Amino acid sequence: MSLQSKNAIDLLLAESFKEIAAVRPIEKITIKEITDRAGVIRPTFYNHFQDKYELLEWIVQSELIAPLDPLIDRGQLKEGVSNALTTMYKEKEFYIKAVKLEGQNSFKEILVQQVTDLILSKLDSKRIEEKIVFSWLTAERTAEFFANTFCYVVIQWVESGMEAPIDDIINIFVFLMVNSPVDMIEKLE
Repeated sequence: MSLQSKNAIDLLLAESFKEIAAVRPIEKITIKEITDRAGVIRPTFYNHFQDKYELLEWIVQSELIAPLDPLIDRGQLKEGVSNALTTMYKEKEFYIKAVKLEGQNSFKEILVQQVTDLILSKLDSKRIEEKIVFSWLTAERTAEFFANTFCYVVIQWVESGMEAPIDDIINIFVFLMVNSPVDMIEKLE
């Protein structure tokens, strides 16, 4: 199977999954429902993904993370985040349902891991560990901290119905990253 036809089937399965998830809880969706809607047989699904959670991970990676990567490389973080949030907003029903998925393989767990991996790919681990005097504060922990902060803002935005404008969410994230709690307390005094 060519890469092009593999990607086409991946996209077909993802669209089928998102359409069903927009109206049903993800944990109740079966592989049969996904394949029936996509017009393929069940073995086709398993040739591409282990389960619906791996499909969800693929959706997050291909729709949100992969397009962000080259923009970060060009110094366009705000534009990249704006594109990712716009993608989520366009598929609002799906992402609102996805955020409700809890436990192992939750949307939050998948998003945090994907964002952590993206941040780690951009960090110079050796340089961080040389410059930071705290041996416990590794590049991995630094990436996880920023990923959790970013994902918290995104997930809260989704859980609140995506009502706040995307530019406000980006500015809130930047504000939280630039200002420490001490800075915020001092500004409020």
